[in-house]
Amino acid sequence: MRSRLFISSVVLALLLCLSPTAQAAVSDINASQISLPIVHSGEVSRFKRIVALANGSAEIVAALGYAQDLVGRDIASTMPELKKIPIDESAMQVSAETVLSQHPDLVLIDSNTSPATALATLKAAKIPLVSVPSAFTLADIYAKESLIAKTLGVPLAGKALEAQVSSLKSAKTGIKVAFLYLRGTASIYLIGGPGSGADSILQADGFIDVGATNLKNPFNALTAEELIKLQPDVLLLMTKGLASVGGINGLVQFPGIAQTPAGQHKRVVTVDDSLLLSFGPRTIPMAKELRPLIIAAAKL
Repeated sequence: MRSRLFISSVVLALLLCLSPTAQAAVSDINASQISLPIVHSGEVSRFKRIVALANGSAEIVAALGYAQDLVGRDIASTMPELKKIPIDESAMQVSAETVLSQHPDLVLIDSNTSPATALATLKAAKIPLVSVPSAFTLADIYAKESLIAKTLGVPLAGKALEAQVSSLKSAKTGIKVAFLYLRGTASIYLIGGPGSGADSILQADGFIDVGATNLKNPFNALTAEELIKLQPDVLLLMTKGLASVGGINGLVQFPGIAQTPAGQHKRVVTVDDSLLLSFGPRTIPMAKELRPLIIAAAKL
């Protein structure tokens, strides 16, 4: 009887290991674990009621040391420290009425801030609108932070953040990484190429972004042929992107994934969707956390 129970237990354990619902461990960087680097220059900001609608701009204002002056924020600034500050965007559309009710003396916008009718309403109300440049690489971060610091009249704080951006210097590892942008619920399956944003981070971390090295576009169709040709050692995804295809066991079912070293050994690293391509003050701390995770994954 005992031998039968033992054998049954072993068989059950094997079945669980083989079950499609059993998930392999994935190294993940959650947005809540990356703290915001905050500088304290002692400078006094020109503005006391700031609505930050440009992508990630609320985090920059907070990193410069002026979170107390924020009265509204963009939906991409997700750090816990800003939780009490209302989000002024609904379905990625700015509510002019909400912004006006906050009586701002400055509104930060970017090329994606919409609709145009809301911006026209804010302009008509004589509220200063400052357009912040978008950032798609590590090099773009300083320009974005610098403009906001200059607007607030706090150049010393801006210089302090610049020093943090230049602190990321990593030796080359030779590890080949592919960034996959997946949205299974919308049937979007892409490989990051040159200009995806992830390429800048991976290269600074000392990895070879095989998509950026071999493909033409920032985002390219995910095909078995391309994956097999690229042969990545590790796959980098957004957290929700991996979940949208059924986790790591769902991912390896995609044609070509299992024919790569990354797929064969289930070497996958994920980063919170709101953090990976935010290119703000938390990008450098995130990149420093990402490097050892990818190196560890490559050894699996």
